[in-house]
Amino acid sequence: MKKKNLPGILVCLAIAVPSWYLGKLFPLIGGAVIAILAGMVITMFWADKGAAESGIKFTSKIILQAAVVLLGFGLNLNVILMTGKQSLPIILCTIATSLLIAFTLHKALHIPSNISTLVGVGSSICGGSAIAATAPVIDADDDEVAQAISVIFFFNVLAAILFPILGRVIGFDTTSGEAFGIFAGTAVNDTSSVTAAAATWDSMWGLGSQTLDKAVTVKLTRTLAIIPITLALALIRTRRNTAQSSDGEKIKLGKVFPFFILYFVAASIITTIAVNSGVPADVFQPFKELSKFFIVMAMAAIGLNSNIVKLIKTGGKPLLLGACCWGGITAVSLVLQRVMGIW
Repeated sequence: MKKKNLPGILVCLAIAVPSWYLGKLFPLIGGAVIAILAGMVITMFWADKGAAESGIKFTSKIILQAAVVLLGFGLNLNVILMTGKQSLPIILCTIATSLLIAFTLHKALHIPSNISTLVGVGSSICGGSAIAATAPVIDADDDEVAQAISVIFFFNVLAAILFPILGRVIGFDTTSGEAFGIFAGTAVNDTSSVTAAAATWDSMWGLGSQTLDKAVTVKLTRTLAIIPITLALALIRTRRNTAQSSDGEKIKLGKVFPFFILYFVAASIITTIAVNSGVPADVFQPFKELSKFFIVMAMAAIGLNSNIVKLIKTGGKPLLLGACCWGGITAVSLVLQRVMGIW
């Protein structure tokens, strides 16, 4: 890390620390959203970043990539796949639905490619974490990341509030948390809102933590999709960038392939092997927490680099895209659960 980056990193850290603690107090909103909103507000009064500019850019790119690598230490691949078998067909179908809707609306409404990809991936996999993992791979700019995070956050809040009501109206079993847990785990975007919706269902019907346990397990299984999707996007981008340049020279693979995705996969494999060998899973908890904090720092940097007026003016189509992805995922999850006899 270069010394010139330090002022900007410290600014992002100063925003991230209170945002992190506020996120703990208000988990439905989360530290990442608080940080990005704080950055957007601050940058309205601080247009010329001066010496802090390079460090802010470093945080929004490199620190974000480091957060993704550390995120890998939270994935024990064997345990998640074993416990998520029941929900796997629903997860695959909801992910495919969201990505298909995102691609279709990208073409039909001429929504920018990066926005469509980020909203589609964020809706189908795990909200902010998926956006954080995907953004550097497709070289999305900070305005695009901020737009996608805002869209996902809006539908997260709606899901956490409305889904327990919807579950009661359509007749989910109130003596068990299985059906609603699978529904929350497959149809709600971000982990914070998954846990909020599941905990609400538990408390509504006195189920202890039945629904929460099921929903979190399903959500973790869904998170695994980050690996193949980001790898596929990385290969597509690399292939595109290594095509003949204007001067006829080939671009070197090492300059365009996002190798941090491979480090993320390696971290997941290390965790899996270690836990299967008897290492307590708690050993990796600090890495997971540091990953979440780095994401909050990166979101602060992205907020500082975002134009809130531009986001509001261009927000209509991304919001419509998010609504369509969210509606499609919800419908597919409910239909498949009905077909499979879960409710």
